[in-house]
Amino acid sequence: MENSFLEKRFKLKENGTDVKTELIAGLTTFMTMAYILIVNPSILSEAGMDWGGVFTATALSSLIACIAMALLSNYPFALAPGMGLNAFFTYTVVFQMGKSWQFALTAVFIEGIIFIILSLFKVREAIFNAIPMNLKKAVSVGIGLFIALIGFVNAGIVTANGGTIIGLGDLSSKGAVLSIIGIIIMAVLSYRKVKGSLLIGILLTTVIGIFMGVAKLPTGILELPPSLVPVAFKFEWNNILTFDMLIVVFTFLFVDIFDTVGTLIGVSQKAKLLDEDGKLPKASEALLADAIGTTVGACLGTSTVTTYVESASGVSEGGRTGLTSLTVGLMFLVALFFSPIFSIIPSQATAPALILVGLAMMSQVGEIDFHDYTEAVPAFLTIVMMPFAYSIAQGIVFGMVSYVLIKTLTGRYKEVSVVMWILAILFILKEVI
Repeated sequence: MENSFLEKRFKLKENGTDVKTELIAGLTTFMTMAYILIVNPSILSEAGMDWGGVFTATALSSLIACIAMALLSNYPFALAPGMGLNAFFTYTVVFQMGKSWQFALTAVFIEGIIFIILSLFKVREAIFNAIPMNLKKAVSVGIGLFIALIGFVNAGIVTANGGTIIGLGDLSSKGAVLSIIGIIIMAVLSYRKVKGSLLIGILLTTVIGIFMGVAKLPTGILELPPSLVPVAFKFEWNNILTFDMLIVVFTFLFVDIFDTVGTLIGVSQKAKLLDEDGKLPKASEALLADAIGTTVGACLGTSTVTTYVESASGVSEGGRTGLTSLTVGLMFLVALFFSPIFSIIPSQATAPALILVGLAMMSQVGEIDFHDYTEAVPAFLTIVMMPFAYSIAQGIVFGMVSYVLIKTLTGRYKEVSVVMWILAILFILKEVI
């Protein structure tokens, strides 16, 4: 009877799958992306947020977003707070711009509301189509480099070094050695296509770190989830009409749009969900689930929730319906009660995961057209200015403004959309004013 209900709700036979396959696919996807339970609180806690509160917010927002995806679209896509977006939250908005984490959280909430409106009116697809493909790919690559740099810094492998801007850290330190071991473990596991290689790598590196004295044994294993009180609904409304808020909200919107839509296209192709015209039939529903996740996540106390490319691992295991994403969500619920295990994991154990995720995000670099300089220069500036300026936002600004200027000065202004002109003018005015 239970199987009959699931069959009817998720149309399993129609999609060529069954309950067992979907459950295994969901578990596989969860294993490949569960590192976010460790990495997201680690990154956001650097901004001053409570680690335990963010841990709970991460798990609950992932649960709610996955349920929304399952029920609204019936697609096997899993969602959680996104990598890159949490880095922008902490390292750009809080560290570089000097804003409070409450300011950043408010920006995420506003982004979520805007996304819900855009999704309902199917505007997100139109915005996505207005941005040049090369810049879309360059944003992903640049964020990959930025995340990798953060990982190397957290590991102690790269650091400020005398007269140079950055240099090699003390590789003989226990933290650096542990991170190098972690990189090797995760690389080997990934090469051997072990499911959950990043999560397993983090856990193995932590165990090694305990013997090295870098990490300590947990005081318990099972306990009630940490309270959301320190982080939930902590919004800062007095700065919502400032230009800085506009730029931060736009950057969250920009990165999330391309991250989500790109992931949906890639995973949908792998799952053969696209129609004969190359479109995803329920794209609006999937994007709405993503927007709901972001809005709820901000209320609970975490950065932007987005669709995960790791969903492809579950698709590879045969996942084809929302039952896969529902399974992922329920696994996040189970993980809530094991926070003591997650809280002992040192940054040196999560740093290798950041580096490997950075590698994964750079995969599109080979698809960028570097032969046409009107395309190559903006893409290159987008990529390198993110780590060099230590800012995702600045990378986007350099890329978009240079694209408009170079295309115009070379007589190819017709290739520049109205949206690009508007954005470039806004960016220039911000720097001038």
